[in-house]
Amino acid sequence: MKKVLVLGASGLVGKAFINECNGVFDLYGTFFSKVLPLPDDKQFQLEVKETEKIKELIQNIRPDYVISCLRGDFQEQLKFHRVLAEEVKDLPTRIYYFSTANVFDGDYSRHHTEKDQPGAQSEYGKFKIKCEEILQDALKDKAIIIRIPMMWGTDSPRLHQLKESLSNQEAIDAYTNLELNNLMDTMLAKQLRYLIENDLKGIFHLASEDTMVHAEFIEQLLKKNKDATVRHHLFLDKEVKAYFGIRSMRQDLPDELKQTNHDIIESLRECLAPNKDCKITQ
Repeated sequence: MKKVLVLGASGLVGKAFINECNGVFDLYGTFFSKVLPLPDDKQFQLEVKETEKIKELIQNIRPDYVISCLRGDFQEQLKFHRVLAEEVKDLPTRIYYFSTANVFDGDYSRHHTEKDQPGAQSEYGKFKIKCEEILQDALKDKAIIIRIPMMWGTDSPRLHQLKESLSNQEAIDAYTNLELNNLMDTMLAKQLRYLIENDLKGIFHLASEDTMVHAEFIEQLLKKNKDATVRHHLFLDKEVKAYFGIRSMRQDLPDELKQTNHDIIESLRECLAPNKDCKITQ
């Protein structure tokens, strides 16, 4: 059974992957504060600044695959991934690095594919580009880059925040001119499993097949909540439409591993109290 080390396994993506692949791979995971649903000898508390500890874990586990979905200080993460890349450089280990659509947030004039050159304006996007480059330069095709959009899940921070706002009768903010795609954590976990099992390499944009205006997505999600109020905003305070979707030029995934925004909305609605149409305010 192949060994997989999940860095940041207590987060949304890491948890979903462990749930999906329990019994499929020999799983190991790191966490910052929340313990994992793994045996005690296969989970390890790790802070992003603990570069010596990741060296020890790699040497002791000798994983076939490392999945990096860490969070933390940008500079510490860059140092961490430099050390990680150096540690596995001479091993057959492959790194699956979770990046973001924000690597393209310097250009909202169109959606972007894997063939487009990243260009970011935000510090987050610039950091992710740098981390991608560190891994690709050191590991070549042993570094697999996975860029993801706005992520959702039935236990996601984004959904919890939405439910809290509904409970407190607070308005839900939404952008009327921002077109993007979304993805469920459970589908991402299935897609990642498929990439690993089929030895696929390169850069992947994993997101819903279609894009949707942010405000429309939120309104559809809250359609049956009678007390919901959606407050409209213009993204970047500009009338012009902003395109923030990630498209894929690849044809690797089977149809059953593709998802639409409608699929996501239907999955999430079950977590929200059903009522009548939400109110829309400007």
